[in-house]
Amino acid sequence: MGKEKAEFTHFNESGRARMVDVSNKVSTERKAVAEGKVYTSSTTINRIQQAKIKKGDVLGVAQIAGIMNAKKTSEIIPMCHPLNITGVDLDFEVNEDNNYIRIIAEVKINSQTGVEMEALTAVSTAALTIYDMCKSVDKAMEIQEIRLLKKSGGQSGDFVREIEK
Repeated sequence: MGKEKAEFTHFNESGRARMVDVSNKVSTERKAVAEGKVYTSSTTINRIQQAKIKKGDVLGVAQIAGIMNAKKTSEIIPMCHPLNITGVDLDFEVNEDNNYIRIIAEVKINSQTGVEMEALTAVSTAALTIYDMCKSVDKAMEIQEIRLLKKSGGQSGDFVREIEK
């Protein structure tokens, strides 16, 4: 198996799911950055930028939704620890040439466990919010490429995704 761990930490001796005990781990500063894209039509991109979506400020609402749900990750992902997150930020990049909105979420904490799932949840929720707010004008939207870009801190060390050109 190379350098990968041979055991799955989320199973007990009976083979049933468990939340990993992190009580003996040292708290360290940790950060995770994730991204995702919502592909849509050029018409929808223009309507979002011109504030002509009936439900309101699409990216503003998506920002709040992403922050709110990053904090609630442990309520929707069964084995995630409830965390006292110290920072969440989302950014949106509109790509008019390829008709998508790129969502980037950064989550920070000083804790015994990381915040990768919280960053991915923030991106996912923001993408779903964009879809929900725009579905009346564009049902063909696609949510794609949700992935962890980088993480730092913790025993497993840093991770930086190599992005294909």
